[in-house]
Amino acid sequence: MSQLKLKLAAASYDRMLPLRTGDVRPEGIDLDFVAIEHVREIFDRMGATAEFDVAEFSSTEYIGRIGRGDRTFVALPVFPSRVFRHGFIFVNCNRIAEPKDLEGKRIGTALYTQTAALWIRGVLASDHGVDLSGVTWVQGAVQVAGAHGAPSPPSLLRQPRLEINDSGSSLDQLLDAGEIDAVIGTRVPACYRRNKDIVRLFPDYPAVERDYYRRTRIHPIMHLVAMRRDVHEAHPWAAASLYKALVAAKEHALAMLRIEVAPRYLLPWLQRDIEEMDEVFGPDPWPYGVEANRPTLEALMRFMVEQHYIPAALPLETLFVGES
Repeated sequence: MSQLKLKLAAASYDRMLPLRTGDVRPEGIDLDFVAIEHVREIFDRMGATAEFDVAEFSSTEYIGRIGRGDRTFVALPVFPSRVFRHGFIFVNCNRIAEPKDLEGKRIGTALYTQTAALWIRGVLASDHGVDLSGVTWVQGAVQVAGAHGAPSPPSLLRQPRLEINDSGSSLDQLLDAGEIDAVIGTRVPACYRRNKDIVRLFPDYPAVERDYYRRTRIHPIMHLVAMRRDVHEAHPWAAASLYKALVAAKEHALAMLRIEVAPRYLLPWLQRDIEEMDEVFGPDPWPYGVEANRPTLEALMRFMVEQHYIPAALPLETLFVGES
């Protein structure tokens, strides 16, 4: 019997790499792994034309589409990228000393609808009581002038106070010059390393993030794995095969991480990091599946409602396929 040919686009994370190398193969599927390291490109290509059969995809863009009736994709409860974002809030310390000082300020973000930005706003509002209604958001690329990719997310139900940065300068340059008060998102602005007035809002962000996780059990999810709905409906067994393979690939990566004799990664204190990871998260720091991620997924959904991405929360079980 011939195998189903599927093209999957994703970055070469350690938890995805075994699918690229062939160390893990999904049963019944001839998988063409397309490695694209700049994931915004994957999102733009998948979102615009559904170019790939399966792809790493923005969690907020996927849920936003479903919430507005777009049935182009289904998703597997596989989360290749998840990042605590407390450490990605950079501020001018002459204007901002604590979270509530962000109220009414001009804040740069690569893309207002970006999942990382949603998480940061949600955490600031829910955990620190920050009223963001008076903030002016300045949208544009952090490192270069112009836009951040070519996204096509669904329109928000209520528009924020948003300016498109057409100044000819990057957000990094605007922050360095004092033309905006802060930058949030996924990148460390270059001026942080050269301008003493640009600091992290949470200097000891690892401690803040550990405390956040212990209190909430939330480990922010950035990306999931989207599958074209027509492919899923034509081959309904394929989602379960892919899910099983993606879980196996992650377990392979964890096994490689734990090789003690000759560390596989360029981290001088890798063993200490592993021990800390186990102490905080337990044996699986990166679980897949709906139930294991319920607190995080429910928080993501709540923030999307509060920030006007979708009109109401969606049942989590209706968003995902392949787990059983």
